[in-house]
Amino acid sequence: MTAQLDQTKLLERAASLVEAAKKAGADAADAVSVRRVSLGIEALKGKVEQTTRSESDDFALRVFVGRRHASVSANILADQATLVERAIAMARVAPEDPYAGLADRDRLAGDLPELDLLDGHIASVDELKDRALAAEEAALAVPGITNSGGASAGWGVSGLVLATSEGFTGTYLRSLFQLSATAIAGEGTGMERDYDFAYAIHDADLPDPVSLGRNAGERTVRRVGPGTIETGRYPVVFDERVSSSLVGHLSAAVNGASIARKSSFLIGDLGKAVFAPGIRIADDPLRRRGIASRPFDGEGVRQAPLDLVADGVLQTWLLDSATARELNRSTNGRAARAGGTLSPSSTNLALLPGTVSRDELLAGVGEGVYIIDLLGSGVSMTTGDYSRGAAGYRIRNGALAEPLSEITIAGNLRDMFRTLRPANDLRYLFSTNAPTVAVEGMTVAGR
Repeated sequence: MTAQLDQTKLLERAASLVEAAKKAGADAADAVSVRRVSLGIEALKGKVEQTTRSESDDFALRVFVGRRHASVSANILADQATLVERAIAMARVAPEDPYAGLADRDRLAGDLPELDLLDGHIASVDELKDRALAAEEAALAVPGITNSGGASAGWGVSGLVLATSEGFTGTYLRSLFQLSATAIAGEGTGMERDYDFAYAIHDADLPDPVSLGRNAGERTVRRVGPGTIETGRYPVVFDERVSSSLVGHLSAAVNGASIARKSSFLIGDLGKAVFAPGIRIADDPLRRRGIASRPFDGEGVRQAPLDLVADGVLQTWLLDSATARELNRSTNGRAARAGGTLSPSSTNLALLPGTVSRDELLAGVGEGVYIIDLLGSGVSMTTGDYSRGAAGYRIRNGALAEPLSEITIAGNLRDMFRTLRPANDLRYLFSTNAPTVAVEGMTVAGR
């Protein structure tokens, strides 16, 4: 391991900041350091277009004076005394927050689990260059591909160091490897573009560049010559590449901050059936090699898997300590950290698979629309109204047929959730995952 992966001095610095804040008059404090190291290559038409490298160690100190609090951020070179003085001065003039405070001591993590989040392999420039070029070459070799949209490969490490005045100290590091390729098919106004990409915590889990590039090319060719569809109501099937967005909308709607602000369309639905029986949506921060796994949350709270939805029934909100207090509940360890700011967030969130294959799901639909790409962000978390531009394929006789583009799909998330049916092709590729899913009776606007 190199010095880049040694967090000892960062932890000492965080603990020292907390101690200094207490001595200077803070009733409570925590300090966090986020380490980031990354290397990336972008290639186009057989040549390296750009190489980027970045390294940073950023600190944030959060202090509490009574029910008032403030946070300040700085890099590792900042003077400790000045940082502490500024934070306490800001806290003393801040408005009171009745829900502010550190996580309760009895919720803090003890022995930290080993989640296999750090691959000791540090990718080199040449290695990443070879991967990006190989992916692009494979995409260009697919018959019908007329140009490249570029390819990229990357490696990075990010880490968190946390120390609190309640006695918690903890660190973790996570590696991440990335690969993507974009291809273009057709000519002039008939050009189509598509892509493939992947992330992995361990290098060995990243797909082969040639297969990824070939997949990008084949996806693109299938989109050439799109048509449209008569406006009407159709069953809509979301490809696994876009179905996770529906789970993301659920995550936003059950975020404790949204519930506290009364800006969620699910605010009155805790304990009620929101999905069909049998549907389960789970969040697991302890998944080994998970993209968003962590041994403790942004407040140092111990981690445990959590069902947001079980047998179709909404079970809980995503909560950190502050939102939990505001909602008269207990944190469930979902605090995410952005410097001195905390907010609830999911970790490794997944819609669990159904019992039918993707082909069986399509066969059950018969006639409808299959979505592979979504455009825009026309989703209201307050009302659940959903309207997005889309592209994909017509489903005819239970199978994919001609490509479609420039269509709009619309509905309401409440109705979409109630009729959602998952296939059995779930893959854990990102922080939010879902299998292919079918949704009944959406409005599809075409010609």
